[in-house]
Amino acid sequence: MTLIIKGAGLTIEAVVNVARHGEKVELDPPAIKRIEKCRVMLEKKIEAHEIMYGVNTGIGEFSEIILNDDQVKDFQKYLIYNHAAGIGEAMPEDYVRGAMVGRINVHAHGNSGIRPVITQTLVEMLNKGVTPYVCRKGSVGASGDLAPMAQIALLLLGEGKAFYQGELLEGTEAMGRAGIAVPGLHARDGLGVINGSNVLTAMSALFLYDANRWLKQAEIAASMSLEALKANMSPYTARLHEVRGFKGAVRSALSINKMINGGDLKSGKVKHKVQDA
Repeated sequence: MTLIIKGAGLTIEAVVNVARHGEKVELDPPAIKRIEKCRVMLEKKIEAHEIMYGVNTGIGEFSEIILNDDQVKDFQKYLIYNHAAGIGEAMPEDYVRGAMVGRINVHAHGNSGIRPVITQTLVEMLNKGVTPYVCRKGSVGASGDLAPMAQIALLLLGEGKAFYQGELLEGTEAMGRAGIAVPGLHARDGLGVINGSNVLTAMSALFLYDANRWLKQAEIAASMSLEALKANMSPYTARLHEVRGFKGAVRSALSINKMINGGDLKSGKVKHKVQDA
Protein backbone atom coordinates (compact mmCIF):
# COMPACT_ATOMS: atom_id res chain seq x y z
CA MET A 1 0.00 0.00 0.00
CA THR A 2 1.22 3.52 -0.81
CA LEU A 3 0.49 6.67 1.17
CA ILE A 4 -0.53 9.54 -1.11
CA ILE A 5 0.68 12.78 0.44
CA LYS A 6 -1.62 15.70 -0.30
CA GLY A 7 -0.56 18.35 2.21
CA ALA A 8 -3.58 17.68 4.42
CA GLY A 9 -5.17 14.78 6.26
CA LEU A 10 -1.93 13.15 7.40
CA THR A 11 -2.92 10.92 10.33
CA ILE A 12 -0.97 9.55 13.26
CA GLU A 13 -1.49 6.03 11.91
CA ALA A 14 -0.11 7.07 8.51
CA VAL A 15 3.01 8.53 10.12
CA VAL A 16 3.51 5.31 12.09
CA ASN A 17 3.10 3.13 9.00
CA VAL A 18 5.76 5.08 7.11
CA ALA A 19 8.11 5.65 10.05
CA ARG A 20 8.05 2.12 11.47
CA HIS A 21 6.70 -0.22 8.83
CA GLY A 22 8.27 1.14 5.66
CA GLU A 23 5.06 2.03 3.85
CA LYS A 24 5.82 3.71 0.52
CA VAL A 25 4.89 7.33 -0.08
CA GLU A 26 3.94 9.26 -3.19
CA LEU A 27 3.17 12.90 -3.84
CA ASP A 28 -0.34 13.66 -5.03
CA PRO A 29 -0.17 15.10 -8.60
CA PRO A 30 -2.00 18.33 -7.61
CA ALA A 31 0.56 18.77 -4.82
CA ILE A 32 3.40 18.50 -7.34
CA LYS A 33 1.76 21.20 -9.45
CA ARG A 34 1.45 23.47 -6.42
CA ILE A 35 5.14 23.00 -5.59
CA GLU A 36 6.13 23.73 -9.20
CA LYS A 37 3.92 26.82 -9.39
CA CYS A 38 5.34 28.27 -6.19
CA ARG A 39 8.91 27.66 -7.36
CA VAL A 40 8.29 29.44 -10.65
CA MET A 41 6.95 32.44 -8.74
CA LEU A 42 9.99 32.44 -6.42
CA GLU A 43 12.48 32.33 -9.29
CA LYS A 44 10.77 35.28 -10.97
CA LYS A 45 11.12 37.26 -7.74
CA ILE A 46 14.79 36.27 -7.47
CA GLU A 47 15.43 37.43 -11.04
CA ALA A 48 13.72 40.72 -10.22
CA HIS A 49 15.98 41.08 -7.14
CA GLU A 50 12.98 41.35 -4.85
CA ILE A 51 14.14 41.20 -1.24
CA MET A 52 13.06 37.95 0.45
CA TYR A 53 14.15 36.79 3.89
CA GLY A 54 16.40 33.73 3.81
CA VAL A 55 16.56 33.78 0.01
CA ASN A 56 18.63 36.83 -0.83
CA THR A 57 19.12 38.08 2.72
CA GLY A 58 20.87 36.63 5.72
CA ILE A 59 18.87 35.17 8.60
CA GLY A 60 18.46 36.13 12.23
CA GLU A 61 20.64 39.08 13.17
CA PHE A 62 21.92 39.17 9.56
CA SER A 63 18.46 39.58 8.06
CA GLU A 64 19.25 43.13 6.93
CA ILE A 65 22.26 42.01 4.88
CA ILE A 66 21.43 41.69 1.18
CA LEU A 67 23.17 38.88 -0.70
CA ASN A 68 24.53 39.21 -4.22
CA ASP A 69 23.83 36.60 -6.90
CA ASP A 70 26.90 34.50 -6.08
CA GLN A 71 26.14 34.59 -2.36
CA VAL A 72 22.54 33.50 -2.99
CA LYS A 73 23.84 30.33 -4.68
CA ASP A 74 26.08 29.39 -1.75
CA PHE A 75 23.96 30.65 1.13
CA GLN A 76 21.70 27.59 1.46
CA LYS A 77 24.69 25.27 1.74
CA TYR A 78 26.27 27.37 4.47
CA LEU A 79 22.91 27.67 6.21
CA ILE A 80 22.82 23.88 6.54
CA TYR A 81 26.43 23.70 7.69
CA ASN A 82 25.69 26.34 10.31
CA HIS A 83 22.75 24.46 11.79
CA ALA A 84 23.77 20.80 11.37
CA ALA A 85 24.96 20.39 14.94
CA GLY A 86 24.00 17.95 17.65
CA ILE A 87 25.29 15.66 20.38
CA GLY A 88 24.55 12.22 21.70
CA GLU A 89 23.77 8.93 20.03
CA ALA A 90 21.71 8.55 16.89
CA MET A 91 18.05 9.43 17.06
CA PRO A 92 15.81 6.38 16.48
CA GLU A 93 15.19 5.89 12.78
CA ASP A 94 11.42 6.05 13.16
CA TYR A 95 11.72 9.59 14.56
CA VAL A 96 13.75 10.65 11.53
CA ARG A 97 11.49 8.95 9.00
CA GLY A 98 8.46 10.48 10.71
CA ALA A 99 10.05 13.92 10.45
CA MET A 100 10.74 13.37 6.75
CA VAL A 101 7.17 12.39 5.92
CA GLY A 102 5.94 15.38 7.91
CA ARG A 103 8.22 17.72 5.98
CA ILE A 104 7.08 16.26 2.66
CA ASN A 105 3.50 16.91 3.75
CA VAL A 106 4.39 20.56 4.46
CA HIS A 107 5.96 20.91 1.01
CA ALA A 108 2.80 19.44 -0.53
CA HIS A 109 0.91 22.58 0.50
CA GLY A 110 2.83 24.33 -2.26
CA ASN A 111 3.93 27.32 -0.20
CA SER A 112 7.55 26.47 0.65
CA GLY A 113 9.22 27.74 -2.53
CA ILE A 114 11.58 24.78 -2.82
CA ARG A 115 12.39 23.02 -6.08
CA PRO A 116 10.20 19.95 -6.70
CA VAL A 117 13.32 17.76 -6.92
CA ILE A 118 14.02 18.44 -3.23
CA THR A 119 10.69 17.02 -2.12
CA GLN A 120 10.91 14.13 -4.58
CA THR A 121 14.36 13.26 -3.25
CA LEU A 122 12.98 13.08 0.30
CA VAL A 123 10.23 10.79 -1.03
CA GLU A 124 12.81 8.60 -2.73
CA MET A 125 14.92 8.42 0.43
CA LEU A 126 11.92 7.19 2.41
CA ASN A 127 10.94 4.64 -0.21
CA LYS A 128 14.46 3.26 -0.63
CA GLY A 129 15.29 3.21 3.07
CA VAL A 130 17.97 5.91 3.30
CA THR A 131 17.63 7.36 6.80
CA PRO A 132 19.88 10.29 7.74
CA TYR A 133 21.97 10.03 10.90
CA VAL A 134 20.54 12.63 13.27
CA CYS A 135 21.89 13.28 16.76
CA ARG A 136 19.40 12.71 19.55
CA LYS A 137 20.08 16.10 21.16
CA GLY A 138 20.40 19.47 19.51
CA SER A 139 17.07 21.24 19.03
CA VAL A 140 14.95 23.57 21.10
CA GLY A 141 12.03 23.49 18.67
CA ALA A 142 11.55 27.26 18.98
CA SER A 143 11.96 28.28 15.34
CA GLY A 144 11.72 24.79 13.98
CA ASP A 145 13.87 21.74 14.70
CA LEU A 146 16.71 23.43 12.87
CA ALA A 147 19.63 21.26 14.03
CA PRO A 148 18.13 17.80 13.39
CA MET A 149 16.40 18.89 10.19
CA ALA A 150 19.72 20.32 8.96
CA GLN A 151 21.34 16.93 9.53
CA ILE A 152 18.65 15.46 7.28
CA ALA A 153 19.33 18.19 4.71
CA LEU A 154 23.04 17.28 4.59
CA LEU A 155 22.08 14.22 2.55
CA LEU A 156 20.65 16.53 -0.12
CA LEU A 157 24.20 17.86 -0.48
CA GLY A 158 25.67 14.37 -0.57
CA GLU A 159 27.15 14.91 2.88
CA GLY A 160 26.45 13.78 6.43
CA LYS A 161 25.80 10.14 7.23
CA ALA A 162 22.88 7.78 6.77
CA PHE A 163 21.66 4.32 7.63
CA TYR A 164 21.06 2.08 4.63
CA GLN A 165 20.30 -1.65 4.72
CA GLY A 166 21.56 -1.93 8.28
CA GLU A 167 24.81 -0.03 7.74
CA LEU A 168 25.87 3.46 8.75
CA LEU A 169 27.45 5.01 5.67
CA GLU A 170 28.76 8.34 4.48
CA GLY A 171 25.91 10.30 2.94
CA THR A 172 27.18 10.21 -0.62
CA GLU A 173 27.75 6.43 -0.43
CA ALA A 174 24.29 5.76 1.02
CA MET A 175 22.64 7.83 -1.71
CA GLY A 176 24.76 6.16 -4.37
CA ARG A 177 24.01 2.62 -3.22
CA ALA A 178 20.29 3.41 -3.17
CA GLY A 179 20.49 4.91 -6.65
CA ILE A 180 19.34 8.35 -5.54
CA ALA A 181 20.74 11.42 -7.29
CA VAL A 182 22.01 14.19 -5.01
CA PRO A 183 20.07 17.35 -5.95
CA GLY A 184 22.17 19.97 -4.18
CA LEU A 185 20.58 23.06 -2.66
CA HIS A 186 19.62 26.18 -4.57
CA ALA A 187 17.95 29.37 -3.36
CA ARG A 188 15.36 28.71 -0.61
CA ASP A 189 15.85 24.92 -0.73
CA GLY A 190 17.78 24.60 2.53
CA LEU A 191 15.49 26.85 4.53
CA GLY A 192 12.48 25.05 3.07
CA VAL A 193 13.78 21.74 4.40
CA ILE A 194 14.80 22.73 7.92
CA ASN A 195 12.42 25.46 9.06
CA GLY A 196 9.72 23.43 10.80
CA SER A 197 9.14 21.47 14.00
CA ASN A 198 8.81 18.19 12.14
CA VAL A 199 10.98 16.13 14.48
CA LEU A 200 8.97 17.10 17.56
CA THR A 201 5.74 16.53 15.63
CA ALA A 202 6.85 13.07 14.49
CA MET A 203 7.93 12.11 18.00
CA SER A 204 4.60 13.33 19.40
CA ALA A 205 2.67 11.28 16.83
CA LEU A 206 4.62 8.14 17.71
CA PHE A 207 4.25 8.75 21.45
CA LEU A 208 0.49 9.28 21.14
CA TYR A 209 0.14 6.10 19.08
CA ASP A 210 2.07 4.08 21.67
CA ALA A 211 0.25 5.66 24.62
CA ASN A 212 -3.11 4.82 23.09
CA ARG A 213 -2.06 1.19 22.67
CA TRP A 214 -0.83 1.07 26.26
CA LEU A 215 -4.18 2.40 27.45
CA LYS A 216 -6.01 -0.28 25.50
CA GLN A 217 -3.77 -2.97 26.98
CA ALA A 218 -4.37 -1.57 30.47
CA GLU A 219 -8.13 -1.70 29.89
CA ILE A 220 -7.89 -5.33 28.75
CA ALA A 221 -5.88 -6.23 31.86
CA ALA A 222 -8.34 -4.33 34.07
CA SER A 223 -11.31 -6.15 32.52
CA MET A 224 -9.72 -9.55 33.12
CA SER A 225 -8.91 -8.58 36.71
CA LEU A 226 -12.46 -7.40 37.37
CA GLU A 227 -13.82 -10.73 36.11
CA ALA A 228 -11.40 -12.70 38.28
CA LEU A 229 -12.21 -10.63 41.38
CA LYS A 230 -15.98 -10.82 40.80
CA ALA A 231 -15.97 -7.06 41.07
CA ASN A 232 -18.84 -4.66 41.52
CA MET A 233 -19.26 -3.12 38.07
CA SER A 234 -21.44 -0.22 39.18
CA PRO A 235 -18.47 2.20 39.36
CA TYR A 236 -17.83 1.50 35.68
CA THR A 237 -21.23 2.75 34.56
CA ALA A 238 -20.52 5.27 31.82
CA ARG A 239 -23.30 7.62 32.97
CA LEU A 240 -21.51 8.17 36.29
CA HIS A 241 -18.40 9.33 34.47
CA GLU A 242 -20.42 11.52 32.12
CA VAL A 243 -21.63 13.40 35.21
CA ARG A 244 -18.04 13.89 36.34
CA GLY A 245 -17.19 15.21 32.89
CA PHE A 246 -13.92 13.42 32.12
CA LYS A 247 -14.06 12.16 28.54
CA GLY A 248 -11.19 9.72 29.02
CA ALA A 249 -12.92 8.08 31.97
CA VAL A 250 -16.11 7.74 29.93
CA ARG A 251 -14.18 6.09 27.12
CA SER A 252 -12.47 3.66 29.49
CA ALA A 253 -15.73 2.78 31.23
CA LEU A 254 -17.37 2.01 27.89
CA SER A 255 -14.36 -0.05 26.76
CA ILE A 256 -14.25 -2.11 29.95
CA ASN A 257 -17.98 -2.78 29.83
CA LYS A 258 -17.68 -3.82 26.20
CA MET A 259 -14.95 -6.33 27.04
CA ILE A 260 -16.82 -8.00 29.91
CA ASN A 261 -20.11 -7.99 28.02
CA GLY A 262 -21.48 -11.51 27.66
CA GLY A 263 -19.56 -12.82 30.66
CA ASP A 264 -20.99 -14.17 33.91
CA LEU A 265 -20.14 -10.99 35.81
CA LYS A 266 -22.01 -8.74 33.42
CA SER A 267 -24.97 -11.07 33.11
CA GLY A 268 -25.33 -11.35 36.89
CA LYS A 269 -24.70 -15.10 37.06
CA VAL A 270 -22.10 -14.55 39.76
CA LYS A 271 -22.43 -12.44 42.87
CA HIS A 272 -20.14 -9.47 43.26
CA LYS A 273 -18.78 -7.65 46.26
CA VAL A 274 -20.43 -4.42 47.34
CA GLN A 275 -17.14 -2.70 48.13
CA ASP A 276 -13.39 -2.94 47.41
CA ALA A 277 -13.19 -5.06 44.24
